[in-house]
Formats: sequence, C-alpha cells, structure tokens
Amino acid sequence: MDLIIITIQFLLEEITKMNKFSTWKLRLRLLFASVILFILVYALVVVVGMFMGITGPLFYALFGLTIILVQYLLSPKMVEITMQVRYVSPEEAPELHQMVEDLALKADIPKPKVGVTELAVPNAFAFGRTKGDGRVCVTRGLLNLLNKDELYAVLGHEISHIRHSDMAVMTFISAVPLIAYYIFWSTLFSRGGNNGRGLVGIVALGAYIIGQLVVLFISRVREYYADQGSVAIGAQPHNMASALYKLAYGSANLNKEQLKQVQGIKAFFVNDVSDASQEVNDLRQVDFNGDGTISQAELNQLKYSDVNIKTSSKIFELLSTHPNMMKRVKRLSEMT
Repeated sequence: MDLIIITIQFLLEEITKMNKFSTWKLRLRLLFASVILFILVYALVVVVGMFMGITGPLFYALFGLTIILVQYLLSPKMVEITMQVRYVSPEEAPELHQMVEDLALKADIPKPKVGVTELAVPNAFAFGRTKGDGRVCVTRGLLNLLNKDELYAVLGHEISHIRHSDMAVMTFISAVPLIAYYIFWSTLFSRGGNNGRGLVGIVALGAYIIGQLVVLFISRVREYYADQGSVAIGAQPHNMASALYKLAYGSANLNKEQLKQVQGIKAFFVNDVSDASQEVNDLRQVDFNGDGTISQAELNQLKYSDVNIKTSSKIFELLSTHPNMMKRVKRLSEMT
C-alpha cells in the first residue's frame, strides 16, 4: 500500500504542475501511461515476491525505490562524463548565458548551469536532479548551425524540460522496464528446472517490452510539452520549427562515425538523430521556398494544410524517444 500511495501522490503532483498552456489530451495521455507503468511494475514485483516467498508492501516498495534512487543520484555525473560536458562562465559565453537567464526567469526556475560539449552533432540537452540542480548544454555543432532566434527556441525547449521536472519523471518511469529486465536476466541464468522461475522470466520479458514501449510513448509526449513550453516562455513557433528542420538537416549531413558516437545518448537530444535523413525529406514539404528554413508564413500555411507521413516513419516513431518531426512542426503551426 505504501508504494500505491507514493505513486498516486506523484501522479497528482505531476498533473498539478502542468502549466496552463498544456492541453487536456496530453495530460490524459501522460496520466494513463503512468498508471499503466505503475500497475505493470507492481504486478511484476508481487509475482516475484510470491515465488520468492516474500510478502508485504515494504519489500515491493523498497525493491523499486532503491533502483530509482540509485539511478536518480548517479545520472547527472554519468551524463557529464558521457557527453564530456564543460561548463562555461558568463565571461566565456555571455550571449548563451543571457539567453538561459532570460528563459529561466520567464519559466520561474533557478538559472541552470550552462555547458558546452564539442560534439559535431548539432543538438542540446538538459539534465539534473531537480529544478535547482538543472544544467543546460549545447553542442558545438548546434552553435555553428542556428541563428540567435532559433537557438533561443531550442534553449527554451530545454528550459521547459527542467521546468516540467522531466529529469525526475523519466528517471522514475524508466526504472520500470529496468526492473523487469533485471528480473528476466536473473531467471534466464538461474539453475535448476524450477517452472516458477521460468514463468517469472516470461512475465518479466513481457513486462520489459510493454514497459519500454510505454516509456517511449511518455518520452514523446513530454517532447511535445517542451516544444509547447518553449513557445509559452517567449520563443516564436516558427523559430522552433526552423530549428528542428536545421537539426535534422545537420545530423543528416554527418558521417556514420559521428552519429555512432551519440547513439547511446540520443534520448537526451531535442530530436532523434537516427532518422534525420527521412525527416529532412518529410520537412521539405513545409519549406515551400526551399531556403532551408521554416518562416512564419510557411508555418501559417501549414496550419491549414495536411501533412504526409510515410508508414515507415510512423513505425519508426513507435520505437523512438521523440515524436515524428512533421507531427511536431504541425503542432507548432497550431500555436501561431
């Protein structure tokens, strides 16, 4: 019962923290997906506890919360090491600091630490344990690609992730398939012909697959929130759309080795770099004058037009942490 109470309180707090620009459909999707994840992990741990002869809510609560806590505490340092983040001072990057400070003020959060990584892949990411521990980082490739307004929009997207406590939310929900995976792996190599262990392993594998799909779904919804949040705190929709277009184009022009460097960390980025070439082809239907950007007039025109998304792109989206780029740009057009 303790875990149920904790989870219900968490979900209620998440709904309360949604800003006034959020739509009820997005809120409902997030709540529904979070409830599914909770039921999934709780049922799985109960089954494991039964076969292990362990009962009581304390075991179930501690089992899940321990994994979440460890991941929560270690994740910022792991990101810094993996991304090779170097924090810059206001003297080193005055314009970058000024944008972050302005956006943080509008978002009503403490100013995050500002970092730069020398990755050639044009992108940005936010991480940290709490709003007060937020960090916003940009790659060198991003700084060389976007203009000031587009950069402002991308930083607003990352500030919105911090504002919505997405770091904590994604840490919480990603622990569900992680728990299932550990249980499956342990039963896979267990000795003896215990049918009960085999059943637990099958259930855990199914829970891992379902849980991973639900986590990916929640991640995509929160990307929509971040786009929307960027506009809410001052970015123009067409600048966010144009930035997404350029990010896809910039990633599509990189070689395979450069993209391979970020395959394990692409979930942190503004867009999924894996399908960049296809996304560029899709976004060309919005770039009516072919100048490589999306203007306010072009975004306004898209607002009253239908978009064509290939079946392959729709399937790829189901396995991605990010929404289809055309769907994101279409949604941005509705904010104009």
